[in-house]
Amino acid sequence: MDISWNDFEKVEMRVGTILSVQDFPKANKPAYIMEIDFGSDIGVRKSSAQITRRYSQEDLLNKQIVAVVNFPKKQIANFMSECLVLGAVGPENDIVLLNPSFKVENGLRIG
Repeated sequence: MDISWNDFEKVEMRVGTILSVQDFPKANKPAYIMEIDFGSDIGVRKSSAQITRRYSQEDLLNKQIVAVVNFPKKQIANFMSECLVLGAVGPENDIVLLNPSFKVENGLRIG
């Protein structure tokens, strides 16, 4: 299904830096809870992601990632996710995070 350019422009994908990572034991599948800094205009948002297969907590700290920041909040178990971290999803939910190849300013929009 095709979408219009106007539809695409509504999705706010931004670069953020992961400030903290912790296990999320109440999630149905292994996951982390992360705090991500999207710069002064957006601030720090929380998200959960099922990325434990490929990434350790130490791998993720201070890593820049891409996330959608304008979805409504979503409750996952006892946690309220405030953004959607983006990644390429391979077989058996093997996720590789999307990230800039060079360090950039937090909050920059992907377009």
